[in-house]
Amino acid sequence: MKLTYYGHACFSVFVGGKTLLFDPFIKYNELAKNVDINSIAADYILLSHGHQDHVADALEIAQRTGATIVSNFEVGEWFQSKGAKNVHPMNHGGKWKFDFGTVKMVAAVHSSGMPDGSYGGNPAGFVIETAEGSFYYAGDTALTMDMQLIPMTGGKLKFTVLPIGDNFTMGVDDAIIASDFVQCNSVVGVHYDTFGFIKINHEEAIKKFKNKGKELLLLSIGQTIEL
Repeated sequence: MKLTYYGHACFSVFVGGKTLLFDPFIKYNELAKNVDINSIAADYILLSHGHQDHVADALEIAQRTGATIVSNFEVGEWFQSKGAKNVHPMNHGGKWKFDFGTVKMVAAVHSSGMPDGSYGGNPAGFVIETAEGSFYYAGDTALTMDMQLIPMTGGKLKFTVLPIGDNFTMGVDDAIIASDFVQCNSVVGVHYDTFGFIKINHEEAIKKFKNKGKELLLLSIGQTIEL
């Protein structure tokens, strides 16, 4: 299983011979200016909610690659109205078997609206189960007790992807608690540094996780790691 980070909350996971791309926001992210959006592969594009900093490049990538957009019902409908050909709608608590494994949509505490101001449904996270292991992407969320349900229903996680930038989502301290709730000590941090409101101290964040016996991975934009 290989994970590539594209900045902000955008990353891809290559698993089961398929590329899963999450929350593509590249063209409008100055920190990702060296990423060539046309080189990004995708078989599935999973969108946690409708905010522009999570969906901005989804339609362009979907139209180029033929990828299936997976999101809540309202986000899916919005993309269909914009010309997306392949859309798989979901909603909270729902699970679906795809050719790479299963996707379960789980709760996130945030807000959601589309770039044009239309209704974006409820924000979500995703639990992905595959033959190569399982992982959880929390999406944009506060710390929530519902996270304790994830190891009860989704089994052991290989890693988890959590927002750590604070202000709009949970910060580092709450992310440490979240990792306890989901029973996973290997955390990939996202949703930090892109804007002034979410800049973090990298060394301090890594140290806080380490002091709790956990590993926080802060990838460089464009970096690929094997998990």
